[in-house]
Amino acid sequence: MTAPGRRSSTFTRLLRHGFTHPSAAERLLESPELAPIRNDPVLLEALGAAADPDLTLDGLVKLVEAQPDPTSQRELLDTVIAAKPLRDRLLGVLGASAALADHLARHPGDWQALAMYEPRDLHPEVEEFEQGLAGATDPVSLRVAYRRCLLSIAARDVCGTTDLAQTAAELADLATATLRAALAIARAAAPEDASQCRLAVIAMGKCGGHELNYVSDVDVIFVGEAAGDADEAKALRSATKLASHMMRICSETTVEGSIWPVDANLRPEGRNGPLVRTLSSHLAYYRRWAKTWEFQALLKARPVAGDIELGEEYVAALEPMVWKAAERDNFVADVQKMRRRVVENIPVSELDRQLKLGPGGLRDVEFAVQLLQLVHGRDDASLRSGTTLDALQALAAGGYVGRADAAQLDSAYRFLRSMEHRIQLYRLRRTHLVPEDEADLRRIGRSLGLRVDPVAELNREWRRHSSVVRRLHEKLFYRPLLDAVAQLAPGEARLSAGAARERLIALGYADPAAALRHLEALASGVTRKAAIQRTLLPVLLGWFADSADPDAGLLNFRKVSDALGKTPWYLRLLRDEGAAAENLARVLSAGRLAPDLLMRAPEAVALLGDGDGGTGLEPRSRAHLEQEILAAVGRADGGVQAVTAARGVRRRELFRTAAADIVDSYGTETKPAEADQGALVDRVGGAVSDLTAATLSGTLRAVVREGWGDTLPTRFAIIGMGRFGGHELGYGSDADVLFVHEPQDGVDEHEAAAAANRVVSEMRRLLQVPSADPPLLIDADLRPEGKSGPLVRTLNSYAAYYRRWSLVWESQALLRAEPVAGDAELAGRFIELIDPLRYPAEGLGDDAVREIRRLKARMESERLPRGSDPKLHSKLGPGGLSDVEWTVQLLQLQHGWAEPGLRTTRTREALAAACAAGLIPAEEAAILDEAWVLATRVRNAVMLVRGRAGDTFPSDARELAAVGRYLGYEPGHVGDMLDAYRRTARRARGVVEELFYGG
Repeated sequence: MTAPGRRSSTFTRLLRHGFTHPSAAERLLESPELAPIRNDPVLLEALGAAADPDLTLDGLVKLVEAQPDPTSQRELLDTVIAAKPLRDRLLGVLGASAALADHLARHPGDWQALAMYEPRDLHPEVEEFEQGLAGATDPVSLRVAYRRCLLSIAARDVCGTTDLAQTAAELADLATATLRAALAIARAAAPEDASQCRLAVIAMGKCGGHELNYVSDVDVIFVGEAAGDADEAKALRSATKLASHMMRICSETTVEGSIWPVDANLRPEGRNGPLVRTLSSHLAYYRRWAKTWEFQALLKARPVAGDIELGEEYVAALEPMVWKAAERDNFVADVQKMRRRVVENIPVSELDRQLKLGPGGLRDVEFAVQLLQLVHGRDDASLRSGTTLDALQALAAGGYVGRADAAQLDSAYRFLRSMEHRIQLYRLRRTHLVPEDEADLRRIGRSLGLRVDPVAELNREWRRHSSVVRRLHEKLFYRPLLDAVAQLAPGEARLSAGAARERLIALGYADPAAALRHLEALASGVTRKAAIQRTLLPVLLGWFADSADPDAGLLNFRKVSDALGKTPWYLRLLRDEGAAAENLARVLSAGRLAPDLLMRAPEAVALLGDGDGGTGLEPRSRAHLEQEILAAVGRADGGVQAVTAARGVRRRELFRTAAADIVDSYGTETKPAEADQGALVDRVGGAVSDLTAATLSGTLRAVVREGWGDTLPTRFAIIGMGRFGGHELGYGSDADVLFVHEPQDGVDEHEAAAAANRVVSEMRRLLQVPSADPPLLIDADLRPEGKSGPLVRTLNSYAAYYRRWSLVWESQALLRAEPVAGDAELAGRFIELIDPLRYPAEGLGDDAVREIRRLKARMESERLPRGSDPKLHSKLGPGGLSDVEWTVQLLQLQHGWAEPGLRTTRTREALAAACAAGLIPAEEAAILDEAWVLATRVRNAVMLVRGRAGDTFPSDARELAAVGRYLGYEPGHVGDMLDAYRRTARRARGVVEELFYGG
């Protein structure tokens, strides 16, 4: 007897053997059922070797209790002690699966299935499993027989007799035998239906790939044909009844539970399509309607039950289509988009625990392998395996994947699948989530051989393998392209030139030969620079492929690398700063403007990094810009050098703005694309307008200093007009301005006017001098009398003109007037002068409103370019910029005198103020705002993509696709983009008809 307060020696031994509840275990060992063996040292050692000793002991006691008589109990216990193979198998299963322990308790004779140890039991196939299920005549007996077979698979698995691949294959073979048995039961229940049709069951997914889990949906497709002279329609009805019954037999819950769901949703049209189709119907669908993912799914198609001959005809007929799938437009993009969509649909709370679907999970390996199979399996039949690990091995053997990468992925996939198996085996429930409970993690870790600190070791190994998958699954597609042009180690297989070309075409490269030349130039050699490029390029190639023009992205990257390759910081920036490489890839492949700006001063690539708190692409304030430009002007020797410095700052800041716009529009791997399109437009408009104002300030300072020293004979101000005054400039916009001056005290008016005109002339000249920097065009056509009037006027001259000659269109144009540079006090008085014109007391008269409408109608008929589609013209077309702006400006002219919120130069701000004042319903204001933002985004996109301004969508297919990517449309969806633009513009035009034209 143990003394009070002291623990028994049994308690201590139980702790030492891995029991976590030794007191409960001690009581179980004292139970009468275990009396014959409780003191046998073999028992405790065997229990301690199990994944969960407590669970094992509990299951063993229940199994002994369930035996029908003392003789059976004694036979079981004697076998456990005397027969090591049975002991390892039985206790291994009891320690890994509470569900199978419950099965044994309900069917206590089934432990005998583990006692046999014949050679044929080591690796059973479909035939052996069919024999094991042969006695099943109804759903209940089928479940019992299925679990009995599952016992033997689980026993071999947990004892290490079979590896992961063999276990998965056995589970697929058992599923095949089960489907056959279920179909036989269904046919026996409806012999008339069975006689009418031929029905083939095609396994898909993991069952088709011979790599099934313990608990998984078994994906199938059904093919039916009439038997003999039977009517086809009647035969299909019969086949559908048989298929439905077969599915229910496997899926429905009985007193013995269910087996697994049979899922036929991979069939043509999914759950909306007929359950059973003829072979010709299948072929017609796949030829005309099937999506890329459907051909990807067919990689694993395998006839398993029913009419095998018909099933083989199905596979043979579809196989040529499967291996041509890579020739489809946007093939790689479609596959990758499908993968992204899977990740996006994972609940946030589950993302970090997802073994299958999360980043670095099983699906990453499977998608990467399938992508490569579809690209290269067209010409290499050795790759046409439905089994992931076999396909990965074949890809490595053929040089399509690096051997080291393949070995790492193989190891990671085996570990993650083994984890998945152990998680599912415990309760025989379909799950891919790593449990959070420590006891569960301990059991899983011990079952995988991690015995020192099972929980910590399991988490560490899981994260390590997931990290390997995350790092390799995308590079897997790109790294062999570098090996194709690099020196390889002896014995390492190389991707052939033809295979490299196929892969580049699949990625969207129009000129694969040029792409390979660029890769060779970048990555060949033994220098440190080439080594870093070989590390970077696999990832960069993936980002280039995600754009509309991968060729341009790679070419531009080569140009930048050639220009900066010898600078020590360039490759270090791309390698070490997470954001820089991806940002650069996005910028270089999104169009012409940003790369052109970068090529003129490649050192601006430093802005793409995430140093300085990640603010490299944040727009700078007007004050900051003016300070830098004025300082550069002050240091310069002469006006030409000063303006050159100012234009250099402008070029760099234009690149910063364009790069930020592209990155925000595309999104990155760590940051989704900006959802607020209006915010993107406001950011670009504000940044470019501030930059233009600062550039004009610096140029004005340089010209004055060059010609007159510190003091100009006349006070001088520049007033921004149009989009410039409205803070809405785009990348290709001119600077619309008015120039106003006022002679200094004692200066002759003619002298002052001559000086002012000389300033304007010199500013325009210097800002357009041909150079590496983009020109800034100054447009003063909105001045009084237009091109016929003087370029510069005094404030008094403006006052006299506006008092006597001003027309209503000039009042409208002045709504956008805002000081941007020069003498602030003079500019302020100019604004005071024009306020009564643009916000007339009591609003506009009827004649003025009619005149504005007449001018708008005339502009629509005369200024729209000949041959352009009006519905797609972002400026002058129905529902375009002009429609929205004239509508808002009419409201400002009519109500600005009474509503202070309308006294703004900004379109969106004025529209919001009109809505807040009740002048326009909120729904209609939202429609106009959406249309204006979209039209502005289109103009910005065209400039970014083509490198020159435009108001219509490009006609070139690749440029149009690039505009689509900028606007958030996936590859292959430019039609959706154009439809969405037309729809948005049409709705806006309806509002304009009502508000502007009165009805």
